[in-house]
Amino acid sequence: MIIDYPISLEKARLLIKEDIDVLISMANFLRQKHKKNIIFTCAIINAKSGACSENCAFCAQSSHNNTNINIYPLLSKDKILAKADEMKRNGATRFSIVTSGYKLKMREVDLIADIIKSINEKIGIKVCASLGMLDENMAKILKDSGLDRYHHNLETARSFFQNICTTHSYDEDIETLYMVKKVGLKLCSGGIIGLGETWTHRLELAFTLRNINVDSIPINFLNPIPGTKLQYMPLISSSDALRSIALFRIINPDKDIGICGGREKILNKLQYKIFFAGANGIMIGNYLTTKGRSIKEDMEMIRNLGLILEDNE
Repeated sequence: MIIDYPISLEKARLLIKEDIDVLISMANFLRQKHKKNIIFTCAIINAKSGACSENCAFCAQSSHNNTNINIYPLLSKDKILAKADEMKRNGATRFSIVTSGYKLKMREVDLIADIIKSINEKIGIKVCASLGMLDENMAKILKDSGLDRYHHNLETARSFFQNICTTHSYDEDIETLYMVKKVGLKLCSGGIIGLGETWTHRLELAFTLRNINVDSIPINFLNPIPGTKLQYMPLISSSDALRSIALFRIINPDKDIGICGGREKILNKLQYKIFFAGANGIMIGNYLTTKGRSIKEDMEMIRNLGLILEDNE
């Protein structure tokens, strides 16, 4: 199939049933064209855990779900700096501060802004943050602190969102994304594959992200957590996971695409294929409430594939 970029929705629909090897070849060509063999590695810290007011069906940190996670307030500055330093030494090129909840209090935003400044000054690693909804003042404070990217997932397509969350609207998430762009921060936004959505929903999300012009797209695969509303959702296949990555790359050819939660369980020994399917980054270390695979294994995979880490400062 001959494709003109940007690809149309009609052409993208045809690719859903394209041979997986052909699709991966197309996506790998685009990754190498726009990203060469340079990749990023992102590490996170769960800086404030649990007791979230939102009822997201997949989330262990929602107060509406019955899970046995640790619940704690914002971690101290020393603990967050120590984690940033540890992850940089272990190969992370980006470090993200993540907090639970719909929206932080202003005093918490001020504290995190101070931490971001210290990470930049003392450790020297690109800093990202995922802190829920933002107003313009909060976004400006984070921008002035030296934050590089703000992360805020849409999670799924607008037309499927009501099946996943009903405590806030899709428009509220969209407003935060545009607020991030308005103050000049780079924007990281993606979602979760395997929530029960269709391929049409996946395309809708990919095109929504393209229309907003996000800078980076994190793709997660649902790893059902006991006690959540989606605890019995079957896992998607490794083939569907790779097809999803490839479609997001073809629809967003020049954006960063990072593979995050669920890759270990869904892809197992096929995790190396995410790069051939179009990804140019991965999350390393543990996730918010689940374990990742060892950083040593991930770094060995990167070296064995001949990939090059981006500058982490």
